[in-house]
Amino acid sequence: MAAAEPELFSELTCPECGHRKTEEMPTDACIYFYECEECGTLLKPNPGDCCVFCSFGTVPCPPIQMGGGRGA
Repeated sequence: MAAAEPELFSELTCPECGHRKTEEMPTDACIYFYECEECGTLLKPNPGDCCVFCSFGTVPCPPIQMGGGRGA
């Protein structure tokens, strides 16, 4: 049985201002920093998360989706 392909887009929500933006996620790396284009807040993962998509996105990063633990 073939593994399902991960979703590659996730909507990030800034915890400071609520701005939302859909971003494409890399399949081979985690994004640790992301700057909100609305308020300039620098987002970092919450403790225990590997990347900003796992903390602030609607979809976790591809490594997590594929069952790879805490991401790359």
